Amino acid sequence: QTVFEKNKPQQTKNTTSTQMTKIGLYVSNMTDKLVSPGKYLTAEEYHKRRLEAVIVLQTYFRRWHATNVVQNLREEKRLRLAWEAQEELRRKKEKEEKLRREHERRLNPKTKEDFELLYHALELWKQEETERINRTLTGAERKAAFCGLLEQEAQLIASIGRHKLNADEENQQKATLRFLAKCAQPKRWKAYDGKITEMDTQYTLRARELFEIYRSISMNDIPKDERIDVLLTLRHTVKEHECKLTWEIVELIDREVDLMSREVKECNLEGLRKRICTLFLQYIKTPKFNAEVARILKVPPDPLKLYKNVNFCRSCENYLPSTEFPVPANSRTIGSCRLCCKLDNEARRREAFLKHKLILENLRKSEADYQDDAKIVFLVQHQDLQYMIENIWGCQSALSACSDLYELVMVRWDKQREWSPWNTILLTKDEVDAHLRLCNLQEAYEAAFIHRIKHKHIRAKSYFAQIPAMASFLHRSDNQANAN
Repeated sequence: QTVFEKNKPQQTKNTTSTQMTKIGLYVSNMTDKLVSPGKYLTAEEYHKRRLEAVIVLQTYFRRWHATNVVQNLREEKRLRLAWEAQEELRRKKEKEEKLRREHERRLNPKTKEDFELLYHALELWKQEETERINRTLTGAERKAAFCGLLEQEAQLIASIGRHKLNADEENQQKATLRFLAKCAQPKRWKAYDGKITEMDTQYTLRARELFEIYRSISMNDIPKDERIDVLLTLRHTVKEHECKLTWEIVELIDREVDLMSREVKECNLEGLRKRICTLFLQYIKTPKFNAEVARILKVPPDPLKLYKNVNFCRSCENYLPSTEFPVPANSRTIGSCRLCCKLDNEARRREAFLKHKLILENLRKSEADYQDDAKIVFLVQHQDLQYMIENIWGCQSALSACSDLYELVMVRWDKQREWSPWNTILLTKDEVDAHLRLCNLQEAYEAAFIHRIKHKHIRAKSYFAQIPAMASFLHRSDNQANAN
């Protein structure tokens, strides 16, 4: 059933009475009060007084609220200034650390990138000196100054070459130890619960035994008795196989033991010990004696596999695997190998690609984090990225015009689409964080800035459209843009 309810106020009767003094009845008036009528208060006056009271309350509340807001703003300002000071200090420390590392890398170069920086610094110094000589000197003095400059350049190149020989020897030893350690690693796999399981096989145990022996015979400044024990262990190990290599190792071991018994000085045994290490390393790299090494060797045991993916370098006239040839995205033929390109760069241009390689490495890491099967970024080489940064983006940030390549990062322009040369922007590290938080680029940036970025994208399209490998990605991106 449907019920309708209705509320209606109603005034009920309230019967009251009072007792007055009369004949036969006395009512005391001791507690009576004299009531006199006051000033009549109209409704307008009443509401006006209420409004004034409300205004007073609002005044005090707004004062309290404003005080809290000001205190919060003051606290936020203090935290912001402290954060800015901390960030400024962090940037300053990072810059000092970067300069210190660069200085250290130039004083003690170890890697290829370090020597690239050295040759680049040499080229900058040569250009500055050439400009100074052309500006200040003429005639015979100018020729004499150029002869002196050429002699200084030759001395510096010779000094860099000596550093390179020392670094190559040290790096070769480290690479050998890494190679042997990799052979000696146990088999690893991840279980369904995420735990890593390790298993040693007879081949990994054999590789680990050979690695320990090699590390022992490579050590210097060990006592004579320990050295003899290591040599006897090595002799017992290699005598398990009879061949020309093992015979030679055994002969050298016997010779060193004999010389040590004759109290020959340590410095006179260095050459003999190096020969033992070299021959034992050759023994370790032979799959017949160390089966685990066959899995890691670059040169396959089967000679027929060498004929696959082999190209001819016209500079050094050597046949090398395809992995030894740097192929930019705009290349149509196989050019010189990596070693020839490095030598040509050291002799002529002397460019340093470290900064561009760092930008490309950071870009690939950020694209891998998206996990959307990005492909274009792994086709682009550092030569292509260098062209984009120098010729399209002008080696500076699109927002702040910062020209320090160590601070610049290349990211997606539209983060919903895969990175490509026509969907990218060059910004500083701080600007990248703000850019990736944007949801609508059209509202965040001005129309003139967006037009300038689109123009750079068109230039990148026109450059990479000539590359067959990029053409399919270019058409696919155009179709996606038209669909959107």
